[in-house]
Amino acid sequence: MSMGHAAGMEPALVDVAAATTAVIGAVVPRQELVNFFDRSFSSVAAVLSDQDIAIESPAFARYHRPPAEDVDLEVGFVTARAVRPVGEVRAGSLPGGRVARLVHQGGYDQLGASWGRLGSWIDAQGLTPGRDLWEVYVTQPSPEMDPATLRTELNWSIED
Repeated sequence: MSMGHAAGMEPALVDVAAATTAVIGAVVPRQELVNFFDRSFSSVAAVLSDQDIAIESPAFARYHRPPAEDVDLEVGFVTARAVRPVGEVRAGSLPGGRVARLVHQGGYDQLGASWGRLGSWIDAQGLTPGRDLWEVYVTQPSPEMDPATLRTELNWSIED
């Protein structure tokens, strides 16, 4: 069950609304991702608190290209309104439209396999994958939790 195969976790097509976000973007060496995530989510949350802007989603990461030795991404939260830029924190957005979605259950080390499964499903449906890919961290990780209980929503835009 660590690869998103739990009941109710089959890929599906969904329509999503565009969303306003507050993010930090960077190109990060793969081995520094955990520190980047921890630092960035804390920074974005602090700026949103200072500006009295409601967070309307779990944390997410949006990828600008497939991960390689480094990862081009932005991380943050969907927000009630646009954030005023402060330091690295800026306003962003998540796209609306048709999205192929898969909920991965298990540790982050198996996310690549679930992304591969979602890509194969898109191909099998005769759909054209778009450029927008993002993960929503439905379950907030903590040091004492069992990684098998983590749930991550994988979203891949579909071209019309």
